[in-house]
Amino acid sequence: MARKTGQKETFGKVLHYIRRYWVYLAASIVMASVTVALTLYFPILTGRVIDLVIDKGRVDFSGVFAVLKRMAVIMAITGAAQWIMNVCNNKMTYRIVQDIRNEAFRKIEILPLKYIDGHSYGEVVSRVIADVDQFADGLLMGFTQFFTGVITILGTLGFMLSINVAVTGVVVLVTPLSFFVAGFIAKKTYTMFHLQSETRGEQTALIEEMIGNQKVVQAFSHEDEAQEQFDEINGRLEACSLRAIFFSSLTNPSTRFVNNLVYAGVAVIGAVYAIRGGISVGQLSCFLSYANQYTKPFNEISGVVTELQNALACAARIFALIEEEPQTPEPADALQLQNVEGQVELSHVSFSYVPDKKLITDFNLSVKPGQRVAIVGPTGCGKTTVINLLMRFYDVDQGKICVDGADIREVTRKSLRENYGMVLQETWLKAGTIRDNIVMGRPDATEEEIIAAAKASHAHSFIKRLSKGYDTVIGEDGGSLSQGQKQLLCITRVMLCLPPMLILDEATSSIDTRTEIRIQKAFATMMQGRTSFIVAHRLSTIREADVILVMKDGNIIEQGNHETLLEKKGFYAGLYESQFAS
Repeated sequence: MARKTGQKETFGKVLHYIRRYWVYLAASIVMASVTVALTLYFPILTGRVIDLVIDKGRVDFSGVFAVLKRMAVIMAITGAAQWIMNVCNNKMTYRIVQDIRNEAFRKIEILPLKYIDGHSYGEVVSRVIADVDQFADGLLMGFTQFFTGVITILGTLGFMLSINVAVTGVVVLVTPLSFFVAGFIAKKTYTMFHLQSETRGEQTALIEEMIGNQKVVQAFSHEDEAQEQFDEINGRLEACSLRAIFFSSLTNPSTRFVNNLVYAGVAVIGAVYAIRGGISVGQLSCFLSYANQYTKPFNEISGVVTELQNALACAARIFALIEEEPQTPEPADALQLQNVEGQVELSHVSFSYVPDKKLITDFNLSVKPGQRVAIVGPTGCGKTTVINLLMRFYDVDQGKICVDGADIREVTRKSLRENYGMVLQETWLKAGTIRDNIVMGRPDATEEEIIAAAKASHAHSFIKRLSKGYDTVIGEDGGSLSQGQKQLLCITRVMLCLPPMLILDEATSSIDTRTEIRIQKAFATMMQGRTSFIVAHRLSTIREADVILVMKDGNIIEQGNHETLLEKKGFYAGLYESQFAS
């Protein structure tokens, strides 16, 4: 029952998108009606031609040529109507697909970061690309064949009834078997197509992961294990695909068998009526043609039903993404942070990624405007988590974080993040020119400002050595640039914006020592008068910090400047000595 309800709900959501393009839908139905009406009129003309050919030497040629002219006109009109119908169906289908993909992408941009962290990128990509393509194929087939099929069935019934009621009764009595067969098989295929779609997403996720990290895979000779994992997923995909295709492929031959029974019954009973003089030979020919046309749509509709099972299974997955709970909405009267001085306060903050596994508990911190705060500690102690909370990538479970006295949950995310400049250890560059990547935070920056920022970050020299300088096009994630060059470009972005607060999370981890010394001087200039949070493993980079927070297990265990913490001979002193002991 739950599965049926899910199918009905999914179909209802699809209809919601279809309603937006009701004009195309109406035009498609009108053109389908015209096509079917003219197609059904064609056998009548064929029957008339047969009746005009009475015997050898007794052919009414003038009458035959008149009917043939009419048939030619009907064929031309039918072809035009079919073309218009297909154009309408294509426009409607791909605009619906465009709407769904736009909504999916908009939802991805407002999903909480925990959803992105909890789902593989490949699986999300599979939903937006592969599943929507499968849905489009099923929807297009449905529009193209379903309308014409239904109208053909109703039209042929009407024409057959006008010729002979008794023979028509044979057709109507046997036909429901096709519905029974198609319906039985459709129930079996939905679950299998849904499993096929999920397994395909799992396969896409693995491929994306392996390709994106091919260097690591090869460096650790993990190729065989990756191949085994791929083969296992591929085997499961093969199994569920074969089962889905097997059951769906039964539909057409099963309904064809029923349809052939109908055709044979019509031929036998119609022949008896023709012998007795109840109908003419031309009318019998016309009737057989109608019987064939009447049963043919059942084959097409059964095929459409099978394809729609696949389409609905894929649609259910993309709708599940679209309907995911978005990040906590901003209040209607959310504040816009302006003229920020940089006072940051964390009061009794508690947070955990997993409810039953505590990470940060009762965290308190007060940062004055312009202070440089360094955060150190062992891996997994919560350093990057504090950054995530400051930027509001995640919301605190308890307590609050304030900037200039305003709770960050009561200000707009955009204004909060515009006041932070962030350089992470993990670099990210988009496909485009060097200039496009630098001006991401300030699209209106002038050429002089861009060059000044690049010089401040010591990126200008390597940019000028590129083939087209700032207009050099780079691929996804920096293409052939070295890790250090990519990080310099990320630093240049922040240099260009110069916001009142800075976050540097291992910002110089991929840069050589000589360049790092230059960058540290540039950072020192940039941090003057700006509140700065510096996450670092190399303690040599934070000796000049005003306050050093030493974290362990989500709590601050030591706090002070470099000299004070060394004098305490505590956890920080142990970390420092482990790095610089002779």
